[in-house]
Amino acid sequence: MVLGADSAQSTGCTLTGRDAAMDGALAALYESGGRQPGGRGGGGRSAGLGASAPSVARWLGDIRTYFPSSVVQVMQRDAIDRLGLSALLLEPEMLEAVEADVHLVGTLLSLNKVMPETTKETARAVVRKVVEKLESRLTTRTRAALTGALDRSAKVSRPRHHDIDWNRTIRANLKNYLTLPGEDGAGTIVPERLIGHGRAAQSVKKDVILCIDQSGSMAASVVYASVFGAVLASMRALRTRLVVFDTAVVDLTDQLDDPVDVLFGTQLGGGTDINRALAYCQSRITRPADTVVVLISDLYEGGIRNEMLKRVAAMKASGVQFVTLLALSDEGAPAYDRDHATALSALGAPAFACTPDLFPEVMAAAIEKRPLPVPDREAHG
Repeated sequence: MVLGADSAQSTGCTLTGRDAAMDGALAALYESGGRQPGGRGGGGRSAGLGASAPSVARWLGDIRTYFPSSVVQVMQRDAIDRLGLSALLLEPEMLEAVEADVHLVGTLLSLNKVMPETTKETARAVVRKVVEKLESRLTTRTRAALTGALDRSAKVSRPRHHDIDWNRTIRANLKNYLTLPGEDGAGTIVPERLIGHGRAAQSVKKDVILCIDQSGSMAASVVYASVFGAVLASMRALRTRLVVFDTAVVDLTDQLDDPVDVLFGTQLGGGTDINRALAYCQSRITRPADTVVVLISDLYEGGIRNEMLKRVAAMKASGVQFVTLLALSDEGAPAYDRDHATALSALGAPAFACTPDLFPEVMAAAIEKRPLPVPDREAHG
């Protein structure tokens, strides 16, 4: 199919019916100079969305009729970016018409401070719809990966007597069997290596601190990190803290039972002070050897660069597992500060972009203190 303003002249065919309507919906967004805002296309063409909510709502209904959900989400994003329609999202009727996705949530969060009270409940409903979809996709896999990692990391070589796993200890020390003299072949096992499971299973085994850059470019990462934060907080073997920052630092840990509350506690946009955020996180570490710090940032630092690097080095020297994610999203290769990424890699904290599907494996590796599964194409430094 050939669409566009000159299609009739170049092909000798005139679009009619559904094809003309699809062409009109595309022209309204991707062509300028149309005659009627939000026109549906019929025998003639009409382009442009205009600046009125009714015409945009009509167009949103059209594209949901003619295109699959994945295409609708891209077109909505383009409409917001190309035509400056963010203000129209402050109207409840408009929010009810859009196809909700991670990018729309990011846009709503950026508008949170100027959103009228009449729109906030609708906006929360839209955000909750997206969050629940992400939770259903990510929770089971995350819990399974981390539960296995916590069980493996809990095995200790010097367990207390009542924590010794005798079956595993005996199997691990069979090579140390000694025959006792004068005992008709009787012998004993010398347990050079004791294997145990630490304290009770419900005790906290690891501390996790998610430190999230809430600058505007990190919107999708903030959404995914908030969902993962809620999942981690639901695991009793983990003590999870969630910190967001721009030039100020906000601890949202007490809202982790509801990721929607976390998201509406963020404020997308503004500057970046990674050093200040890491200073706060560092002050909350009480068990360095059992702590994982995850910094999610594009590393465009507005604070004191050398102090930031010194803090990372100090945390790693104390036994903290430090993970740097340039992005936590499906958006592909991110823009980031390459000098800072290289400097962190030199400290043993490789900086790389991470998809939501890979994140459970990254966390499992950090908990077990084994090499991180860094994607080759996105590893930096």
